[in-house]
Amino acid sequence: MKAHYTMTSQVTLYTDGACSGNPGPGGWACVLLYNELRRRISGYEQYTTNNKMELTGVIKGLESLTRPMPVLIITDSQYVKNGFTEKWLENWQKNGWKTKSGKPVKNIELWMQLSLLQRKHHLSWQWVKGHSGNEYNDMCDELARNAIIKKNGIDEKF
Repeated sequence: MKAHYTMTSQVTLYTDGACSGNPGPGGWACVLLYNELRRRISGYEQYTTNNKMELTGVIKGLESLTRPMPVLIITDSQYVKNGFTEKWLENWQKNGWKTKSGKPVKNIELWMQLSLLQRKHHLSWQWVKGHSGNEYNDMCDELARNAIIKKNGIDEKF
């Protein structure tokens, strides 16, 4: 039976990124939870940074949704969470994609993608301490690290 998404339903999206060296080979991962549905997705980049992988995990998770949804994003990345909750993204856009000090925003192309996705979905954010025993955050961490080792990602229900 195909799932029916409504605006009263919420997806929980766990994300993580990893890098072997910074910069270096990287992996990203996300786990999506919706009612009884469970999906995990990961991917690999040959040369990247940890922050790019953290952002990519969120982007890929949101892009996998087939219609607008309320989404609770749970991440261990203060960088990603604060981009939204501390209004960094909003301020960068107002300042022509410049930081307070007038420098270009790092990872601008990824932040722009997230800005577009934010308009499609209703996002809320929660930070979780990494490597703290949170089942799905730990799963994302393992998936991201495995993507680096295998130089390949996955997309599967579990």
